Amino acid sequence: MRLTIDEYSKHFKMSKEIVNAKLRAKKLHYIIEEGITYIILPNTQEQSTTQMQRATNIQKSALVAKKPKTTVAMVLGLYQKENRQLKEKIVELEKKIDRLIDDKEQMLRAEMSKIEGIYNEKDKQLKNILELLNAKFASHSREMIHEVEHIPQTKNKESDTLEEIVELKSYLKTLDLEPYQRKIIKKRFLAAYHEDIRIIKQNGNIYLNFSKYDYSDLLEY
Repeated sequence: MRLTIDEYSKHFKMSKEIVNAKLRAKKLHYIIEEGITYIILPNTQEQSTTQMQRATNIQKSALVAKKPKTTVAMVLGLYQKENRQLKEKIVELEKKIDRLIDDKEQMLRAEMSKIEGIYNEKDKQLKNILELLNAKFASHSREMIHEVEHIPQTKNKESDTLEEIVELKSYLKTLDLEPYQRKIIKKRFLAAYHEDIRIIKQNGNIYLNFSKYDYSDLLEY
């Protein structure tokens, strides 16, 4: 006689856990047919042994039938499958490496652009500073050119002649000009003072040196 686990637990009033524990401990004789566990009762021990042997033979036959015979083609197929998997992994790794290289290059380019921007900004600042310094030096040089120590007429040692240095205002009074005309000419001299070395200025007055320079272009009206 054989019973399932449910039938055995109901018949002997045991829980399924206890029955399963006895089965694991090999305290009960059982067989498995088509996935169902049957517990063999003692009065049918011999019959159960035959059934168990039959079931075991069936299971062995099924395993043998299911297990395919290993051939050279199967081995080659396995190797080819493993090779394909390895190649796919290599391709994936190469893609990851390429992405990492691209990311690194982008980071380096961004860093280089940042550094170049900083240097360009510094260059601009230096250029502005140099331009300001040059402008100041040029202005100072022009002032040095126009400065004279002695305005009165002096004697030139080489030519042994007197330099004709006169004040613009006094000179304009000697000309036959209207007052507004003299003002226009004086403004013209003041405007050209910083760029024209012919014009001498001291104590707010403009002086002309006719022995060295020609002022006809500034005096014409």
